[in-house]
Amino acid sequence: MKGIILAGGSGTRLYPATLSISKQLLPVFDKPMIYYPLSVLMLAGIRDILIISSPRDLPMFQALLGTGVAFGINLSYAVQPEPEGLAQAFLIGEEFLAGGPAALILGDNIFHGDAMGAKGHMAATAAAAGGATVFAYQVEDPERYGVVSFDPETGRATNIVEKPANPASRWAVTGLYFFDRDVAAIARALKPSQRGELEITDVIRAYLDRGDLTVNRLGRGYAWLDTGTHDSLHEAGAFVRTIEHRQGIKIACPEEIAFDLGYLGADAMLDRAAMMGKTGYADYLRRCVQDAA
Repeated sequence: MKGIILAGGSGTRLYPATLSISKQLLPVFDKPMIYYPLSVLMLAGIRDILIISSPRDLPMFQALLGTGVAFGINLSYAVQPEPEGLAQAFLIGEEFLAGGPAALILGDNIFHGDAMGAKGHMAATAAAAGGATVFAYQVEDPERYGVVSFDPETGRATNIVEKPANPASRWAVTGLYFFDRDVAAIARALKPSQRGELEITDVIRAYLDRGDLTVNRLGRGYAWLDTGTHDSLHEAGAFVRTIEHRQGIKIACPEEIAFDLGYLGADAMLDRAAMMGKTGYADYLRRCVQDAA
């Protein structure tokens, strides 16, 4: 299983903050936004990850993340010349995927929950065997999202509609998707929507139509946040700050995840902490090593 982070778009809803920088490079409390989706893929056991962004912003992601060696993973990069839909990621990343299964996560999505890693592992394993898994979350404003409806008796998904005027449920499809090896071919066969985009909803519907779609509902105890507006960006930062201050643990610290998974040793963690200077983040990396001793 390989992963893709789609960190493109112009972030116009966050102007003027994003006039000269990608929104996925903005901080969400104490770390860059892209650390959050990166951590979700790492927790799912994915170590080969492609980051897709605009020609302007891609060099900044490369400067921030490098080859991935600091996190014990392998990072690759690709340009999205124009934002033409989420499903375009599979066409841009087709060579990277090399005919294998793929996980896609949007660069402005934040997930939090004790079992997210286990859910990601299960979804990756299932997709490698065949089919697709997506995650749904109850929202107050489902008309803004792709909405999935379910059979009341079996609990199986029966339909998915992009931004419906009259939503059939409050279950929105989140920006985390796991697909089998057919996904690039499915994306290649899509026709642009009325918006002129290759819609991820159409990819999901292709798996639904062939009976190969699993919808994992994230219930109580999970948080799914997007960061597309100034208000939602502030709310996400406040959420992360509250959890971290209350529990003394960090959300989406890729070095800690790599250390826990055995990708990085203690010396590499301490070197990384030294590079971070006199910061709370550096102190936290040192504490991770001390607690494991």
